[in-house]
Amino acid sequence: MSYLTDPARRAELHSFYRAALVDDVMPFWLKHGMDPEHDGIFTCVDRDGSLLDCDKSLWFQGRAGWMFATLFNTVEKKRDYFDAAGSCVDFLDKHGYATDGKLFFTVTREGKPLRMRRYVFSEAFASIAHAAYAKATGDEHYRELALKDFAFYMKHSFEPGVMTPKVNQETRPMIGLGPLMIGIVTAQELRANLGHFEHAGRTATEWIDRFIFEVQRLFWKPDLNVLMETVAPDGSIIEHAEGRLLNPGHAIECAWFILHEGKLRGEKSYIQLGLKILDAMWERGWDQMNGGLLYYRDLHDKPVLEYWQDMKFWWPHCEGIIATALAYELTQDPKYAAWHAAVHDWSFQHFADPKYGEWYGWLHRDGRVSQPAKGSLFKGPFHLPRALWYVSELLKLEKA
Repeated sequence: MSYLTDPARRAELHSFYRAALVDDVMPFWLKHGMDPEHDGIFTCVDRDGSLLDCDKSLWFQGRAGWMFATLFNTVEKKRDYFDAAGSCVDFLDKHGYATDGKLFFTVTREGKPLRMRRYVFSEAFASIAHAAYAKATGDEHYRELALKDFAFYMKHSFEPGVMTPKVNQETRPMIGLGPLMIGIVTAQELRANLGHFEHAGRTATEWIDRFIFEVQRLFWKPDLNVLMETVAPDGSIIEHAEGRLLNPGHAIECAWFILHEGKLRGEKSYIQLGLKILDAMWERGWDQMNGGLLYYRDLHDKPVLEYWQDMKFWWPHCEGIIATALAYELTQDPKYAAWHAAVHDWSFQHFADPKYGEWYGWLHRDGRVSQPAKGSLFKGPFHLPRALWYVSELLKLEKA
């Protein structure tokens, strides 16, 4: 049954998401994640919140810092949110950066370097954390850091030859969807928190337009009804396993970034593009047999080589909850309300842990828990609280 088409149930859903956010998910991380001795947040925690590993990922210092600061800025001026955001940002600033300005991926609890990765998504997350914290504190220093991180992200993501390629570009040149879609949402967050700014002669809105244009030009294939994850530099299909690999959750996340921009600006072409991507990738990703979103698919429905291809991960379902709710608000099409109810129900029936709180991260295809940890270097307070926050804000605004 749809929650979005009935005004009374919409109000209940708003309250449900807000309560899950402020009474369940964020208290779990405030209690179990924060490091009182060295600052920053732990994310490798067991089902009950007990620590599994004290190493810290730098991209989660940014992700969590943004989430805590955003809740302080938009939901409640709660001291716990402010302090947690500051703890993450302080740890990031003290221990995250190598001498060339690039962020490490992992460090020890105390902040000693462990691992550097070639990509620069951590810098994008640091940028939005600094921007949200700048708004929370009113301190221009963090605005400057946000713009510095964004410039670093842009240079390494889009200037040829700066970032080490994943594979030999002379043998098999390829480009990925990730940098463009992260570029969209990063510029959106900086614009929301910092107001007007320019990078390399373009405003945030102009950069967002360019990113969306490139997503549509290179990765959206209307003839195949699919958003590709990886293509050749001219947008052509790479007929190898990696080139054919689809990530429905990632594409659905990209779809709602575009829908969000269309909603903000009343840009119908963006809304239409976002809806097309959502429709196409929902069809490819939704598991008709068991429910839930499958992790990987093949462009031609061939076997996928990654062993976790049919597992159910927490984060695509969070993105599905946002995308379907937003699509319904923009169109009033009952199809999206039904999809939202389906992903909402499946997620809270299978991922949510009523005993200890928060969500499991990794399920088998049939919904059984694969392993009960609540966090890792890749899972922490980001996708889930962002979904709860975004949709509760969306329903609050629509109700008002």
